[in-house]
Amino acid sequence: QVQLVESGGGLVQAGGSLRLSCAASEHTFTLYATGWFRQAPGKEREFVAAISWSGVITRYADSVKGRFSISRDNAKNMQYLQMNSLKPEDTAVYYCAMRQNPDVATGQADFDSWGQGTQVTVSS
Repeated sequence: QVQLVESGGGLVQAGGSLRLSCAASEHTFTLYATGWFRQAPGKEREFVAAISWSGVITRYADSVKGRFSISRDNAKNMQYLQMNSLKPEDTAVYYCAMRQNPDVATGQADFDSWGQGTQVTVSS
C-alpha cells in the first residue's frame, strides 16, 4: 500500500501563509485522485480540498475557498496545499489522502490511504 507523508505544518500568525506537502512512496500515486482533510481538537475530521489525477479538476470546502489552493506534481509524486489568509479556525491536524480512483471525491470513505498528519496552528 502506498505510504503518504505530510510536511510543512507549523505555527503561523493569523493572516499568514503555509504550504503543506505530501510525498507518496509509489508512482501509482499519479493514477489516482488525492485530497486534504483536517481535524481540529474536539471535532470530527473534515474535507478541505481534493484534486483529480490529472490536476485539472479541484474541489474545496466552502470554508477555505479563495484562500487555499491544492495542486500536484505527478513527476515528483507530490501533492501540495497552499494556505493563505490563515485564520485561527484553520488550526488542525492536516491529513493527506489518496483514493484508488482517478476522479475527484470529497467524502472520507472515498479515500483508501492516509498520511499521519501535520499540525497547523494559527495564532490570533
